[in-house]
Amino acid sequence: MGKVVMYSSVSVDGFIADEQDQPGPLFDWLTSGDVPLDDSGVLTVSQTSYDHTRPYWDQIGVTIAGRHVFDLTDGWDGKPPGGIDHVVVVTHRPAPDGWDPGAPFHFVDGVEAAVAKARELAGDRLVEVAAGDVGGQVLAAGLVDEVRMDVVPVVFGSGKRFFGSVDAQHLLEDPDVAIQGNRVLHLRYRVRR
Repeated sequence: MGKVVMYSSVSVDGFIADEQDQPGPLFDWLTSGDVPLDDSGVLTVSQTSYDHTRPYWDQIGVTIAGRHVFDLTDGWDGKPPGGIDHVVVVTHRPAPDGWDPGAPFHFVDGVEAAVAKARELAGDRLVEVAAGDVGGQVLAAGLVDEVRMDVVPVVFGSGKRFFGSVDAQHLLEDPDVAIQGNRVLHLRYRVRR
């Protein structure tokens, strides 16, 4: 069974978006290099970031996101982002009216059900959980194996927190990956059990 990884780009003060749900410069590192990260022609990173990010992305089978992110992105037009096979959406509401039932999106109620569905779909590949409120809930439920973050040198001051509204202490191991890219620091922490 694949690991469950909480992930996002994040400001140095711990935010994944500003108060208006805008990422500002958090994704600038994805267009600041000369090595194509995918076939879109849009994402170009430094060689160092490519060598770290591409193998990680290739391991992801399923992404878990909240309904808020799903709505903000218009459901990625029914195509999972980054070539991922499936998206599991945590929501108390049904799929939007007119949603293509054949699209590889699965709407579930609750983070435990989301992780169970994602693990079933992912097999031995990684389950990625979008940071924020849903990611924080999955962490609080004890279902996250590791935390990955791409720390960008910007201070937001306020906004949407990487760990959402988690109000309990969770210990992580020392980072076993710390890679300096162009305008980004890639970090990985295993969750202490």
